[in-house]
Amino acid sequence: MKRMSFGKLGFALALAIAIVATSASRPAGASQQTDVQIPSTPLKFGAFAARFDIDGAFKLEGAGWPALSGNWKRTGDELELVTAKAPKGCEGPGRYRVRLEGKRVTFNLIADECVPRRMILNGSAWSPAEEAKVIAPRRITSESGARPPKTAEPSNANGNWPSFRGLRATGVSEKQNLPDRWDGKTGENILWRTTIPGLAHSSPVVWGSRIFVTSAVSSDPKASFKPGLYGDGDASQDRSPQRWMIYALDKRSGKILWERVAHEGAPREKRHIKSTYASSTPATDGRIVVAWFGSQGVYAYDVSGRFLWKADLGRLNLGAYDIPTYEWGTASSPIIWNNLVILQCDTQDDSFLLALEADTGKQVWMTERDELPSWGTPTVAQTSAGPELVTNASNYIRGYDPRTGKELWRLGRSSKITAPTPLFADDMFVIASGRAPERPIFVVRAGARGDLTLPEGKTASDTVVWSRTGRGSYMPTPLVYGGILYVLANNGLLDAYDLLTGEEVYRQRLPLVGSGFSASPVAADGKLYLSNEDGEMLVIAAGRKFAHLATNSMGELLMATPALSEGVMYVRSSQSLFAVGRKK
Repeated sequence: MKRMSFGKLGFALALAIAIVATSASRPAGASQQTDVQIPSTPLKFGAFAARFDIDGAFKLEGAGWPALSGNWKRTGDELELVTAKAPKGCEGPGRYRVRLEGKRVTFNLIADECVPRRMILNGSAWSPAEEAKVIAPRRITSESGARPPKTAEPSNANGNWPSFRGLRATGVSEKQNLPDRWDGKTGENILWRTTIPGLAHSSPVVWGSRIFVTSAVSSDPKASFKPGLYGDGDASQDRSPQRWMIYALDKRSGKILWERVAHEGAPREKRHIKSTYASSTPATDGRIVVAWFGSQGVYAYDVSGRFLWKADLGRLNLGAYDIPTYEWGTASSPIIWNNLVILQCDTQDDSFLLALEADTGKQVWMTERDELPSWGTPTVAQTSAGPELVTNASNYIRGYDPRTGKELWRLGRSSKITAPTPLFADDMFVIASGRAPERPIFVVRAGARGDLTLPEGKTASDTVVWSRTGRGSYMPTPLVYGGILYVLANNGLLDAYDLLTGEEVYRQRLPLVGSGFSASPVAADGKLYLSNEDGEMLVIAAGRKFAHLATNSMGELLMATPALSEGVMYVRSSQSLFAVGRKK
């Protein structure tokens, strides 16, 4: 969660966007407890500790949050809290319905206008501080259908964009000869536009003559997401039954070749108000296409739409590391490497890397991780020291042997929230994340082993080529192009660094920020393509001097990262898939 700072803009923003507290009914199925005795011993919930003394004093505190203390009183199952020396907005009392379930104490909102107090307490379940967390073993099952083809569909290797941000997530594909100008509304340099039903932030992938996209189609016609630059961590209220879809399109015409309902039903998890139930990008190797729909499972079809297998990973609970009730859903995408489908699953309860056999969906290896929830896609690269699988996460950035799942190295001092995907260039890995205060960028040599964590005050070592704090990106994955590392922040700051030295080349505020940037940049033929959420695509000259070449409007919200293939940029908007290219 975003840290609260009273009296500053962050708190004012959180207060402005917070849901106005209203009376809350007793949770469904819960009977009234007439005489709840709140334990006076220390309690814990997520990153927070609380104590309710028998003399009526309470204290609530968590790392990075202001401590709240004052007095409490109970009437039946209703608890009233009054905060002493209350910050603005917290002068009035907060009222909650309390239940005792064994040794656990739960709080549900009746009325409270104090934003931080409500964020922490509403829906929370507190355990004795000394109680160890019990995590149920995760059961992963698979179901097979047909066998996949033995060989990939014929294709031009340079025309394939097989997973998130293309091959190894580089985001680069040369010899595209894209136009500098296009317009989604007038049709200028738009080869075709195809409507894609539902909500999805997943990006298109390309193999041969086919494009694959996913979506979640809600039964509620008013289902939506909230774009923009804001700090609200609320989950969407959309719990409507969905159809999780996979579409295959002809990349020359935009015609839908086939569509499949991978799963249908009510979501097993919640999603952030800015996210969707289909935010993971599919992956293909030209034989199969794999889509991961979070708790709904992993689904594989051949490129002609024939069902191959599905894998159920169980419920995946991802959200705020400090307030477990804030659930945000999944976004990490699958990758395919050497007949393995590799998934990064970091959750509130357990975290693990998983490799499934691409032909059958059966588990090949699974590596447990001590991690906070994360949203980045893993990257596999063939380095000078052999293949390495690199993951971005909060406790440690890690390198693994992708053949076995064995950990090779780890690097600490990352952000508490991580979303960008690791990059590989010049036999180095680039890993960034943008949650304050750390917001690091690390450049790590391939072949490193052991704990690479830098000592306090150090920015480089034998294995860490260079690093910076306060400059990492929150959502967009950085881009390496022409020896320069480009880092795009959500707020429209574009930083350029020399990849080998870490020297700052420039820092530039982009001319059109609007609702901010979530999509990752891509590059071709000496140009960068940056998409803001309002639907404006900026064309920037690559190189050591910033130059804004053009701005092109798609006319629809843009959250997904474009794909490049054989002279066409495929742009996924909130409603459509566009083919941008020169008309012949």
